[in-house]
Amino acid sequence: MTHAVLSLLKEGRTKMRVHLIGVAGSGMSGLASLLLELGHSVSGSDRVSTVETTRLQKAGLTFHCPQHDREVDGADMVIYSSAVKPGNPAYEAAYKQGIPLVRRAEALAAIMARKAGVVVAGTHGKTTTSSMTAHVLRVGGMRPSHYVGAEIPILGSNAHWDDEGELFVAEGDESDGTLVNFQPRHAIILNIEAEHLDFYEDLDAIKVVFRQLLEKTSGFSVYCAEDPVATELCHGRKNGVSYGWSRTCDFSAEIIELRPTQTEYDVYEGQNKLGTVVLGIPGKHNVLNSLAALAMATRAGVPFDRIKQALESFRGARRRFESKYAGANYQIIDDYGHHPTEIKATLATAKALKPKRLICLFQPHRYSRTQLLKKEFGQAFGDVDILCVTDVYAASEKPLPGVSGETIIEEVKLQSEVECYSTPKLLQARDLIASKLQPGDLLITLGAGNVHEVGGCLAKDLKVAEQITEILNRDGSGAVKLYEPLSNHTTIRIGGPAQFWIQPSTINGFVEVVRFLRASSVPIRVIGRGSNLLVRDGGIRGAVIHPSKGEFDEVKVEGNRIIAGAGARLKKIASAAKAAGIGGFEWMEGIPGNLGGSLRMNAGAMGSQTFDQVVSVRFLDGGGEIREKTKDEITHHYRSVPELDQHYAVSAVLEGRPADAAEIDAKMEASHTKRRESQPIGASAGCIFKNPGPIPAGKLVDELGLKKTGRGAAFVSEEHGNFILNDGGASARDVLDLINDIKQSALTERGIILETEVQIIGEEEPLGL
Repeated sequence: MTHAVLSLLKEGRTKMRVHLIGVAGSGMSGLASLLLELGHSVSGSDRVSTVETTRLQKAGLTFHCPQHDREVDGADMVIYSSAVKPGNPAYEAAYKQGIPLVRRAEALAAIMARKAGVVVAGTHGKTTTSSMTAHVLRVGGMRPSHYVGAEIPILGSNAHWDDEGELFVAEGDESDGTLVNFQPRHAIILNIEAEHLDFYEDLDAIKVVFRQLLEKTSGFSVYCAEDPVATELCHGRKNGVSYGWSRTCDFSAEIIELRPTQTEYDVYEGQNKLGTVVLGIPGKHNVLNSLAALAMATRAGVPFDRIKQALESFRGARRRFESKYAGANYQIIDDYGHHPTEIKATLATAKALKPKRLICLFQPHRYSRTQLLKKEFGQAFGDVDILCVTDVYAASEKPLPGVSGETIIEEVKLQSEVECYSTPKLLQARDLIASKLQPGDLLITLGAGNVHEVGGCLAKDLKVAEQITEILNRDGSGAVKLYEPLSNHTTIRIGGPAQFWIQPSTINGFVEVVRFLRASSVPIRVIGRGSNLLVRDGGIRGAVIHPSKGEFDEVKVEGNRIIAGAGARLKKIASAAKAAGIGGFEWMEGIPGNLGGSLRMNAGAMGSQTFDQVVSVRFLDGGGEIREKTKDEITHHYRSVPELDQHYAVSAVLEGRPADAAEIDAKMEASHTKRRESQPIGASAGCIFKNPGPIPAGKLVDELGLKKTGRGAAFVSEEHGNFILNDGGASARDVLDLINDIKQSALTERGIILETEVQIIGEEEPLGL
């Protein structure tokens, strides 16, 4: 029955009802496109929907997600991808109903048999070369049909059937031995290496499959003379056409200049110079790929001037050295490369762009490949300055004991001095890389899985970050970082990353940045020294502004008044007051915060609070304007100033009274002594709870017997019950759980409702890609 339906597909006279399992994949979606264009009734299923399935639905595909057994009812043929295994509900239903089950390559070979096929095969470079070949033939007026393994913007789609053209260019997959199904007119053999060793026993077994393909090829066999195995199999064959760097090849190239986005070279047919080409994509390896397309097109009768025009206009496939971002200070490239040889070639191309540093994020593809080619992977990253490796993208494989991204890290460290980091999860990789990016860096994401999502995320964020940097540089200076760990900026040393971490140095710069962020709908949070702050483990979406330097750190004395920026530390203000003989600021000396946070929380100690000394506050209002209000115009309560929840303080005028040095010293020493005796040494956020009224919160916790109790690495201080300490590895979740334990105990045992004084902000879950 399978043979019968494949014969019908070859003949093309009968329209069938065809179902594809795994239709969201690049190969299967292309096959669905061809079948629809050929007039068949096509349905498909997959575990997820994609841009491709949406496009195909508009073209007539009936799509099922999630998959189920009823979707194959009435089908004449069910086609499945290599990733689909017995046990899939649609596969099992087709088997039970006796519906012919056909592998993807078998169906593609049957469709190709209706035309003069051009199969592009090899371990790597297939998608670029097949799409380039189709483009060159199209520009040459040959009207080819095509089937390639990725979205090709210049071709319009990854597959297309043209009734008028004779040729059909298709990417042949050698991974599962199905190359033997093709009987092409012509073949292009790019390279043959030990790969897919989960299917093949060794390189000799791979050679057998390629030999069978070549034996079924009736026309030209175009091959890369730089590859020893391709040369072994193809040299001396009738109608063999070689290409490479040497003039002894049938077609060769001499590179004139490698450029960031293109390559210029001279082309020779034998000893005869055909002309000069400026290839529209970069990389020495892509020059070889272009020679393959050029050799095939020349033998097919396309004039050189048309080939030159096509190669100069070619812009490549998605995920093949695809530029994701090219800003003033950073570049991001994404590439599908996942085999050591193609990784090495791709990184050499990136290095040729001469970045300040080359940072690579690699996602290994399949456990079997990682295990069998680990030494080759260890040699492939020599051009990299910083390497991050995720866990293995399994595809359809089950994990192998002892095989992970660490396997590659270990090999790289053995063979080079590359700075390496293990980042099993993509979010870990994003956050680490973002925190390390410096102007002039080029980031390249490599792998056949979903690693490109990291580059896409950072590309969007870098665009915003560079706009902010430009704004800050107009009026002084400032710093912008992506995914900065807020554990670096809170006194409890806990907190996930800030999507944008911004440190302006001028008030005008601060104002302009806030206006830009509001216009861009980016959430804003302003923080000081993080002394009364707990940031959740997921971090903060949007911008965190930290005004702590330049104008924000200024402290001036005028009579009994102090004019201070919002970023000025309270300790600095207390010191300035002491030097000027101004009393009333002694309580500030021991508080590890700054003025902005103190104003927002109306912080206090030793019986005093911030608004006792406020004369006026300058702030940025919701309309983006700087305003100033006196203390009497600002509603303020114990540990709460509602107006400054929505507006951002930039400076304040504070007032004290004349006092002699002895009085100030005595009060400062009393403050020191009290803090030393009552407050713990260690990473904390200060007092966790507001005092509930008749009893201080610390005393209540003590009476409840909760001192020294803990969650994870967070525990209640033995010295003061209103402090929770981070023992070095605590998470925000640990602290929050401990806070809830204390609240529940206070309510259950004493009927007291405790409120937190510490500000709790941020996301529970990590910011997504």
